Amino acid sequence: MALIRIKDLLIRTIIGFNPDERKNRQDVLINIEIEVDTQKAVETDQPDGIYDYKAITKQVISLVQESQFNLLEKLTHTILSLIMKDERVKRARVEVDKPHALRFAESVSVVMEEKR
Repeated sequence: MALIRIKDLLIRTIIGFNPDERKNRQDVLINIEIEVDTQKAVETDQPDGIYDYKAITKQVISLVQESQFNLLEKLTHTILSLIMKDERVKRARVEVDKPHALRFAESVSVVMEEKR
C-alpha cells in the first residue's frame, strides 16, 4: 500500500450562506490523502493500471470550481465521495480549509475520512 498526498490545492468557489459569500468566490485549501495498492506499479514501473492522482486532482478542481456549497461539511463530503468512487481506493481523508473564515483564526477546516 501507498499513501498518496495531494497538498495545498488552492481553488476558488462559492462557499458559505451569507449574501456576500453567495456572490463572491472564495479560496478553499484542500489536502487529500489516498491509500491505494501500488504493488503492480512497484513491480513493473509502468503506468498501466496505476491510480492516476493527476486525473483525480483535475476532477476535484472541476467539481469545486463548478459547484456551490453552503457548508464546508457538504463540500468536504462531496470531494470524499468522488475519491471513493474508485474501488482501488482503500482509504481516503479530505481536509478543506476556508482561510480567514473567523476573525482571529488563520482558517476553519473540516476533515472527513472513509475506509473500505
